[in-house]
Formats: sequence, structure tokens, C-alpha cells
Amino acid sequence: MLHHYDEPVYLISIVAKILDIHPQTLRQYERENLIKPSRSNGRVRLYSQRDIDKIKLILRLTRELGVNLAGVDIILRLKDQMEEMESDIAELRDELNVMANNHCVPPGKSLVAKKSIYEMILFES
Repeated sequence: MLHHYDEPVYLISIVAKILDIHPQTLRQYERENLIKPSRSNGRVRLYSQRDIDKIKLILRLTRELGVNLAGVDIILRLKDQMEEMESDIAELRDELNVMANNHCVPPGKSLVAKKSIYEMILFES
């Protein structure tokens, strides 16, 4: 049976086994606010596939790159901020396209420039 990416269905013992780590490691990550598993009515921790993927990232940062947990926290926060900004940029681009298609913004007055993963929307005055 397939579950939604964000659906909390995995018990801590299952996640620990999947990732080959001790359940105490998962509890530590939770204490450090790096992950926030859902809780059942009986207060049992339940993890989603998204949680598992985030834990995999944490493990990669700590094991392969030697980042400590404080550094992991900063990296995860910056990653979340970047994803939010990328979403905002996509929304702004969509709004700009709608305005351009409706001729609300004169064609020569707007420009969408793409530089690697960063994008800028410039308006001439």
C-alpha cells in the first residue's frame, strides 16, 4: 500500500531499521528540533517519508561532511528559506506572466533574468 509523502506511518523502530541507526539517535534529533515526528493518540512517534528523507540528509551531513548538529540546524533552516524564496520567485514569475499576457505591464518594462539557480525580476521605472 502506498502512502502520501507526508503521511506519518512509520514507527521509530522501523525508521531506525531502515536507516541502520539507533532509535536514540532519532530521539536526539527530535530533542535538537531537527525533526518533528507526528504523534499518535498514544503518543507514539510516527514518521513520514518526508521525515525519513530529512533524516537521510542529516546523516549525510554529519557522517560524510562532518557537520555537527548545530551546523545541521543552520543548513536545514537555510535550505527551508531557499525553498520558500524559490516558491516566492515562481509565484512572482507567474504573476508577471499573467500581467504581461493581459498587457498590464508594458512589454519593455519588465524582464525576467535567469542566472544559475537564482533569478531576478527587474522592473524599469
